[in-house]
Amino acid sequence: MSDKLAGHYSDILSILGEDVSRGGLVDTPQRAAKAMQFLTDGYQKDLDGVVNGAIFEADTDEMVIIQDIEFYSLCEHHILPFIGRCHIAYLPNGKVLGLSKFARIVDMFARRLQIQEGLTKQIADAVQKVTGATGVGVIMEGKHMCMMMRGVQKQNSSMITSVMLGSMRTSDATRNEFLRLIGK
Repeated sequence: MSDKLAGHYSDILSILGEDVSRGGLVDTPQRAAKAMQFLTDGYQKDLDGVVNGAIFEADTDEMVIIQDIEFYSLCEHHILPFIGRCHIAYLPNGKVLGLSKFARIVDMFARRLQIQEGLTKQIADAVQKVTGATGVGVIMEGKHMCMMMRGVQKQNSSMITSVMLGSMRTSDATRNEFLRLIGK
């Protein structure tokens, strides 16, 4: 796949008017192919593999929050980056998930061509699925290069998306606790 992808990058550079044989570009198609494979490696991962059995019995039902998980994704409309922070809360129901697995879940979905709205929902649904939590909340804050580098070119704009499941959706007090604890 890498050679085929590199060939396409070489074609794109040529179509743009570049000389792919010049010094600075000789290895660019191969480097770009490797970079794209890395940035989209979420397609080669699944939830069971990412969680890898790191679900533990726990005698707690109080809110657990993991905040400021950085993410890097590519917008499915322009294949330009969007980057930001993800905040996840859940109310355990006898099981907790290993801490690093939250970041791995975020990365698995972020490393696919995405829109932020879909990314937020995928993360929330995944946390719900693996933990069986009574409530899950995910808030994502992102800066989109498609808004900053092209089009309207608004440098200070950002997007906030949220998904609330279970008691995070049905209980104002629970949702407000999450928002207060992450400073929103």
